Amino acid sequence: MDLGLNKKTAVVLAASKGLGKAVARSLAMEGCHLAICSRNKTALKFTADEIARVSGSEIFYQTVDLKNKAKIDRFISETVKQYGTVDILVTNAGGPPVKSFEESTEEEWHEWYEITFMSVVRSIKAVLPYMKKNKFGRIINITSISVKAPVERLIYSNALRLAVVGLAKSLAKEVGTYGITVHNVAPGYHLTDGLERIVRKKVAAGLKRGDVLKEWERQIPLHKIGQPNDLAGIVTFLASEQAGYLSGTTIQVDGGLYPGIL
Repeated sequence: MDLGLNKKTAVVLAASKGLGKAVARSLAMEGCHLAICSRNKTALKFTADEIARVSGSEIFYQTVDLKNKAKIDRFISETVKQYGTVDILVTNAGGPPVKSFEESTEEEWHEWYEITFMSVVRSIKAVLPYMKKNKFGRIINITSISVKAPVERLIYSNALRLAVVGLAKSLAKEVGTYGITVHNVAPGYHLTDGLERIVRKKVAAGLKRGDVLKEWERQIPLHKIGQPNDLAGIVTFLASEQAGYLSGTTIQVDGGLYPGIL
């Protein structure tokens, strides 16, 4: 199947590792011009070089702190200078810390609001004029299964990622006339650094790492924890020409873990 992504320009935030890296690699393998960012310059360069080597695609990369509006704006502006436009935006950010509500602080609420929600708002604001001009665009937000069902001790994620879902659904109605689609993907348990943070908390509470993973696998109907590429495939499809009549969705990628009907 030709996904129609060759020579499209894709921006992927927080792409030096984990889910963001897998998505970036998948889009590059489909022939996209790629722009990626993260805070870690060393990891970012390693990822850019690796993706360029395996895909043959052109990779532009820049260190960006997603709390900083000016740096997001500069990244998008320089991506446009490099490639001429932006066709695809995949928003992503490192996951908030493992905390209960009573452990949360005013300062952390502000910090994770900036990272989890405002980075999405700001990056969409920056790319939207180019998508509207082109009468084409794909905006895909990597959120969490927590937008479908709250996850224990992930209070920041449970609360703030729902704001992203509300934004995306509203935006899909506003920009559809320009040929722009908007989606959320909601990953469940995937083998990433974010999952390891949760595992470490459980180990610190006295559990064994292997037992934690086995219990999660038991709960998942497919009886396995996902790999980053499991998410990358659906994001790449949603970015494609083939997904042109889908918009405003929130799709869980969780091995069937979420028990609800909708």
